[in-house]
Amino acid sequence: MAGSKVSQDEAVRIVRERYPYAEFCLVSNWRWLDLDVTQEQRDQLVRTNREPVVLYAHTVIYDSQRRWDVGDFVRTSYLHKFEDGFIFMTLNSIYILIGDGIRARASLETLGRIF
Repeated sequence: MAGSKVSQDEAVRIVRERYPYAEFCLVSNWRWLDLDVTQEQRDQLVRTNREPVVLYAHTVIYDSQRRWDVGDFVRTSYLHKFEDGFIFMTLNSIYILIGDGIRARASLETLGRIF
């Protein structure tokens, strides 16, 4: 699965221009995880404007809020919106996907094992 087709600087410029007050995190070596959920769980997520998808990134490149250090890993909350093939938005943050990643399916049990 492809991430950003533009440079890191250009990706940051796009996000800052579009969402000037949002916090963002640049990540690489990432995995897009489509979660296996029941219809009831899916309905609950839809009611709260989220989808059963999370992102696990092995490498934080930069975090505007300094929640994570360079080189840390991060697991997001559920996907709210995905834009331009590289902007992964949750309800509280934006993750800029740098480089190619892997798309996979995962159970909620597997997700729970990722700290």
